[in-house]
Amino acid sequence: MSQEFSKWVSIWGNAVSVSENRPESYAKNITLRYPVYCPFDGSRLQLTFDNYCGTEPVTINRAVILYQGHFYALTFGQKESVTIKAGEHIVSDEVSIDVCAHDTLYVSFYLAEFTLMRSSVYVSGPLSGGQYAIGDQTEVAEFPIDICKKTNIYYFLSNVSLYTHKDNRAVVCYGDSITAQAWPDYLSLRCQHDELSHTAIIRRATSGSRILREYHNITYESYGLMGTHRFDHEVPTVGADTVIIQQGINDIIHPVGTDVNPFRPMSDLPTATQLIDGLKWYIDKARSYGYRVYVGTLLPIRGWRTYAPFREDLKNEFNEFIRTTDLIDGCIDFDLATRDTADPAAFLQRYDSGDHLHPSALGYQAMADAVPIQILT
Repeated sequence: MSQEFSKWVSIWGNAVSVSENRPESYAKNITLRYPVYCPFDGSRLQLTFDNYCGTEPVTINRAVILYQGHFYALTFGQKESVTIKAGEHIVSDEVSIDVCAHDTLYVSFYLAEFTLMRSSVYVSGPLSGGQYAIGDQTEVAEFPIDICKKTNIYYFLSNVSLYTHKDNRAVVCYGDSITAQAWPDYLSLRCQHDELSHTAIIRRATSGSRILREYHNITYESYGLMGTHRFDHEVPTVGADTVIIQQGINDIIHPVGTDVNPFRPMSDLPTATQLIDGLKWYIDKARSYGYRVYVGTLLPIRGWRTYAPFREDLKNEFNEFIRTTDLIDGCIDFDLATRDTADPAAFLQRYDSGDHLHPSALGYQAMADAVPIQILT
């Protein structure tokens, strides 16, 4: 099987952001387990664990892959345990596993001592969602139900790469909570259903994040890093040749004035030119990686709690730039795919989750369906 393969390609990935600051931000004697969908065949795996947003070292005492009923121990420089310094990441040694397309493997890792659980990201969707359990359960096929719980917060694990066929490749989806939720998973399932079997979808998204600014207080620091602190760290991905960018709505909807919220001054509201310049910075960076660049329009927001006509105007000016610029390889018109034609500022009702900012499951499927097939081939 392995003689067919000649290239490393990422098959799974997440951003690394900042966990919400809570009194219970430390964990001890805990095993985390996350599913990894494999879009294509391969023969070897490497995993990345990332403490990019951490302020203390993190020690992983044991990490194991569970695949088709067998356990495969990971090593780091031939050692079972590894300590990751604050702000740094570690890539595992290669582990030989013959992986079949469309299978799911499970990554488990054990944290024995008190660990600051700061480097993390929340994601959701039909292919996402892990578990944690008390004790070292890395070589237990099913966690005992009385000592485990589900979680959609992914700690430390940021990338899985597979040694695979030379024609296989990855597409990176970069953004905020819209992308941290389900449309990248639905895009992966679309690739599977439509037999676009040589493309992996890699999600790099952090909820609450903005292009131009970030928060420096414990109330909102979990909304993540600004673009210039994220993009270079997240988007360069093994085997990727394309990035889809969909971000900017939080720059528009967050500022409300210090009379309403001391951490959200109206001076944070960008002009359209400033927001477009931030997007141009992303485009230039992605070009420097040799990537094709596609940008998604911002979604409808009428009914969101800070909605106002001036925000709608700013969003529309930003979207018009995305639709008309020749700086990118193409626009993905997510706005057009999800809006109500009778009221273009609002979601079509069945595509609205109810908060008038995030799509419903059907809305996320519509976003995935809106991605042009040439991006996936």
